[in-house]
Amino acid sequence: MPIYFRNTPLTEPFTLDSIGDCWQQIPVSRPKGYPHYHYLQTEEGMGKIFIQGKEYPLHPGEGVLIAPFIRHAYSGDEQWRTAFFTLTGTIESSIARILDNRQVIFVDKDQGAKIRELIGKIVKKYENPPLDAKELSIDCYTLLMQFVNGVYSHSLAEDPLYKRYVEPVLKEMELHYAEQISIQELSEKVYVTPQYLSRLFRRFLGCSAYEYLTVYRINKAKEFLLCAPRVEVQEISARVGFLDASHFTAMFKKMAGVTPLEFRRMN
Repeated sequence: MPIYFRNTPLTEPFTLDSIGDCWQQIPVSRPKGYPHYHYLQTEEGMGKIFIQGKEYPLHPGEGVLIAPFIRHAYSGDEQWRTAFFTLTGTIESSIARILDNRQVIFVDKDQGAKIRELIGKIVKKYENPPLDAKELSIDCYTLLMQFVNGVYSHSLAEDPLYKRYVEPVLKEMELHYAEQISIQELSEKVYVTPQYLSRLFRRFLGCSAYEYLTVYRINKAKEFLLCAPRVEVQEISARVGFLDASHFTAMFKKMAGVTPLEFRRMN
């Protein structure tokens, strides 16, 4: 019954905070929900999930994807085994738009079989390190597309526009997020306009270039909040490229649903 947790900084658009399969599932209650998108699927036995006051059965092969901070609980019989994953990444906040803001998505047995196969393949990669972070990000994107209807799903690794314009800008953001960089400067590095660059970001990643940079900074701030518990919020704000600590706090709460100090206490 393997379970794996992320133990590296966030550097990719999408990645897994945790993943597991063949898990002997214990009852769970989350009155305030979970901080990331959370998928749960029955492999054996029978489970039931309570979401915002309603009860739903989870038969073998069936699953459910739950948005962050949605109140839920689940339990099952003694034979209940599950597969699951939780999604995060530097553009985690764009997932809601990709999923048309659906807070709960149920999966039938046919779709569940495809998702279970993907989970199994990813778990095997964890069993045989080292893990390729970019390859894992593409795997997560593939998983995410299982819950999307009619959304662009071409492999990022194969698209020339992504590789020529978007990928180099992502690397610049990841290297210089703590500096006062602008989308104008980033677009000039790949010889396109800021408007065209943001259109490409929306096409491939579901958000504008500015939104990506902001979310990346907020996710780096989460790392500092957890890994440097004695560092003040104001200093963390400066470390991730915000000049104004109050603006940082407002953006953090908008994207994470809690203030930086509340996030630190929760985790």
